Amino acid sequence: MADQTHVLFVEDDDVIREATQLALERDGFAVTAMPDGLSGLEAFRADRPDIALLDVMLPGLDGVSLCRRIRDESTVPVIMLSARADSIDVVLGLEAGADDYVTKPFDGAVLVARIRAVLRRFGHAGGGDRADAGGASDTEGVLTFGELEVDTEGMEVRRAGRPVALTPTEMRLLLEFSSAPGTVLSRDKLLERVWDYGWGGDTRVVDVHVQRLRTKIGQDRIETVRGFGYKLKA
Repeated sequence: MADQTHVLFVEDDDVIREATQLALERDGFAVTAMPDGLSGLEAFRADRPDIALLDVMLPGLDGVSLCRRIRDESTVPVIMLSARADSIDVVLGLEAGADDYVTKPFDGAVLVARIRAVLRRFGHAGGGDRADAGGASDTEGVLTFGELEVDTEGMEVRRAGRPVALTPTEMRLLLEFSSAPGTVLSRDKLLERVWDYGWGGDTRVVDVHVQRLRTKIGQDRIETVRGFGYKLKA
């Protein structure tokens, strides 16, 4: 298991849980499958998996609450699974700290692709070479935007001198903005660059993550350009 990606899969439907576990194991993942939120939390704390797949509707401790518990303790990537593409389910899961979501019923190949896309983001938070950051101050990889400092090499963020804790997805999102301050980035472009979507995705993922990022770095630091997208104020 040491050389395998360890997936925690929490799903109360026996058929879905067993079939999905087998499919993931065939693709080379090591899977710990649990039937409810409380046992899922225990398994997370005991095993510290590489990624968690959580159904929204779970007995005992629902998936959104489980996601919050995990996020309180770790930045491990989380994908929510929902039987509906309902706005409330999606937004609640993302606001709880999930990095992405997949709607059931899902194709096994699509789920694996989404898992691997999330893991690529988390394994390469820097996102490769970046363009010059325009008018931002850049001292040894540290970009400064007012009271906000982004260390692109150390992957650290400070606001008014105080550390800001970001998840890897939030960090990648901020790096995209800070690489081109003042430039409007569309939601589709952010889905492509941050979420690694080579296909159309749900732009609500972007909107909720931008809002989460704003609460940490300052509500006025990222500006909404209606009809186009978002931009970082230099």
